[in-house]
Amino acid sequence: MPTKREQFVQTVRAQFLGERMRALREERGLTLKYVAEYLGVEFSTLARYERAEWPFRREHVSALLDVYGVHDQAKRTQLVDLAQEAWRISQWQQVYGAYDPVDDAEGTVIDPWWLQCRAEELCIYAAALVPDLVQTREYADTAVRAVEKDGLRADNVVRQVIARQQVLEDKKPPTRLTIVVEEPVLSRPVGGRLVLQQQLEHLTRMVERPHVNVRVLPTQVGWHPGVNGAFLLCRMARPYPPVAVVEHLGGRLILEADAADRYAAAFDKLTEVALDPARSAEMIGQAAAKLAGSRSAQPTDELAGQGVAA
Repeated sequence: MPTKREQFVQTVRAQFLGERMRALREERGLTLKYVAEYLGVEFSTLARYERAEWPFRREHVSALLDVYGVHDQAKRTQLVDLAQEAWRISQWQQVYGAYDPVDDAEGTVIDPWWLQCRAEELCIYAAALVPDLVQTREYADTAVRAVEKDGLRADNVVRQVIARQQVLEDKKPPTRLTIVVEEPVLSRPVGGRLVLQQQLEHLTRMVERPHVNVRVLPTQVGWHPGVNGAFLLCRMARPYPPVAVVEHLGGRLILEADAADRYAAAFDKLTEVALDPARSAEMIGQAAAKLAGSRSAQPTDELAGQGVAA
C-alpha cells in the first residue's frame, strides 16, 4: 500500500509554502546542503519539500524559520499553519468581487495572481467581458469603476491590471494565453462605442502574437460547458497539476485535483465548438469595423460612459 507521502498531491498550498521557504533560504544566502545538514535530513528531502513533491512537516518549518532568522510570531504562525494545511485541496475565499483584495490574515489564502504568474498557460472562458489580461486601459477603467466606487482604489486597480499584463508579457517565454470569448462580448458597449472599438482593435493586434490565441464562441452554438459561467484555468509547468479559479458574487473558488480536471475538460470542449483562430480574428475585426462605421454615421456616442458589472 502506498504511503501517505507517496499519495500526496502537489497542492497549491504546498507549492506556495515551498516557494516561500526557498525564498527565505536564498535571501539568507544558504545552500540546500547546509540547511539539510542542520535539519538532519537528506539533501534531496529538502529539495523535494521546496518543490512541493513532499509536504513540509510542521516541526521542520519551525526549525528552518530559526535558521532563517524569522522571529516575528505572526509570520511564523502563518508558515507553520501552511504546513498543517498543505494536504488540503481547493480553497474558498470570501471576496465580493474580482478586484477585492485577498484577506491573508491567516497567511494561508492563495492569491490568484500568484497562480497566474506560475502558469505556463492561462485558459480563460469569458462570458460577459473581455478578460482583464487583454483589456485596454480605457476598457479596464470602465469595468473596474462599475464595481469599485472608491475612486482612488479604482485608479490603483486599473494600474495593476495594466501592469500585470506587462509582467506576463515580459516572462521568458511569455505566458501563453488561450481565450474563448462569447460572441455577444464583441458588441457589449462597455465604456461606449469608441472604447469598445478600440478594445476590439487591440484584440486584433494581440492575436498576431504567437503566444496569444483568442477564439470566439458564436451565439448559434447551443448548450456548451461554459453555460455555468466564466472561469480561469491555470496550466502549470510539469509536474504541477492544473488549477481552476472561479469568481462569482458569493466569493472565489480555487479548485484543484478532480474539480480542476473537470474545468480543463470543459475548456477543451469549448475550444472544439468555438471558431478557429483565423475565423475568430476575422469576426473581431468585422465587429471593430462595424463600430467604426456606426460612429461615422452617428458622431454622438450615446452610450459613452455606460459600464457593466464584472
